[in-house]
Amino acid sequence: MAQQIKAIRGMHDVLPEQAPLWRFLEDGVRDVLDGYGYAEMRMPIVEMTDLFKRSIGEVTDIVEKEMYSFEDRNGDSLTLRPEGTAGCVRACMENGLLHNQTQRVWYRGPMFRHERPQKGRYRQFHQIGVEAFGFKGPDIDLETIFITRRIWQRLGLTDLELQINSLGDAAERAAYRELLVAYLDGHRDRLDGDSLRRLDGNPLRILDSKNPEMQEIIEGAPNLFDQLGEETRRHFNELRAGLDAAGIPYRINPRLVRGLDYYNRTVYEWVTTRLGAQGTVCAGGRFDGLVEQLGGRPTPAVGFALGVERLIALLEEGGCNGSDLAPHAYLVLLGEGAERQGVIIAERLRELAPRLRLQVHCGGGGFKGQFKKADKSGAGHALVVGDDELKRGVLAIKPLREAAEQRELTVAEAAVLFNELIEKKG
Repeated sequence: MAQQIKAIRGMHDVLPEQAPLWRFLEDGVRDVLDGYGYAEMRMPIVEMTDLFKRSIGEVTDIVEKEMYSFEDRNGDSLTLRPEGTAGCVRACMENGLLHNQTQRVWYRGPMFRHERPQKGRYRQFHQIGVEAFGFKGPDIDLETIFITRRIWQRLGLTDLELQINSLGDAAERAAYRELLVAYLDGHRDRLDGDSLRRLDGNPLRILDSKNPEMQEIIEGAPNLFDQLGEETRRHFNELRAGLDAAGIPYRINPRLVRGLDYYNRTVYEWVTTRLGAQGTVCAGGRFDGLVEQLGGRPTPAVGFALGVERLIALLEEGGCNGSDLAPHAYLVLLGEGAERQGVIIAERLRELAPRLRLQVHCGGGGFKGQFKKADKSGAGHALVVGDDELKRGVLAIKPLREAAEQRELTVAEAAVLFNELIEKKG
């Protein structure tokens, strides 16, 4: 017997019983974004490797160790996207969406990083990304945070903490980098391997180290906020004032630097203590220099990404099963005539009740067996058509989830009933 092929480590199937919760999350986020005027776009999963090297930064864990890159038949180096912002910027530039105009867009889909799999961290993971281009002020930073807060309300999620920071502009960060490198160089003998590797290329990432042995050194490091200029401080203070006015609690985290090189000024994360080490469920901030870095005109930009698997885990922990996607009705067919006409009857019902979720029994079987399958489907009603009902042009309708009498209705009458039931449930 041939060996069974299994899923790649760190990549998981979303099974039918899990799909309703995913749909609940995705539909809820989409509805919120529709309400804020953000338009959906979709980009390829595979991009040129150089796109991520130039945007994320070559001295990052993602580019150095985690990307799925390969050479195609033409000799081009391609990469499965490890994040969505770079591809979104590339798509907007290539299709002229940023020329003398502003854009509010969002996207969703799988991302890929070759990390050590653990709860909340997978090699194929899903994100919903939101980006706004062409807006300079802190008002758009606030809007993206308001959107995330609205999403938590829509999904019924609580106990999430907002952490914010400012990374300053390029000149301010460069000045801080010199101070930080001088400080860390004085503690070189206590730096771990990752920090030594980052010291020359990307020292700010050392502040994001999760190594417990590094925390004392990190706590003693110079504060980036002390290097911020007047304009950057004003931007950050207006952001804070807006959060205060909206009643959104937050914590300033001076060690929040994000893992991607393209961020500047505002950065933020929503975190939870309910998922162990992988506590960040949403992260975002400004990336004003990325469009120019990728060959476009200087364009202010801000955005965030939601970690879908981590949000799903939070919803599951809270007992949420997602929206009810079970059939409204299950059509039981008894007799050869009913079996031949069953799919035709079902189509007539669907035409008259467009929102009806109707599952038709196929494959024959007796009355008891079919009702067992009707109950297992989760349907609210069983519709029974035998040869007698077929002759009289009616359906026998039996409630499965409540104590109510069975009755007989025509197809048209049944459609009216289900339209009313569906409308009542919303």
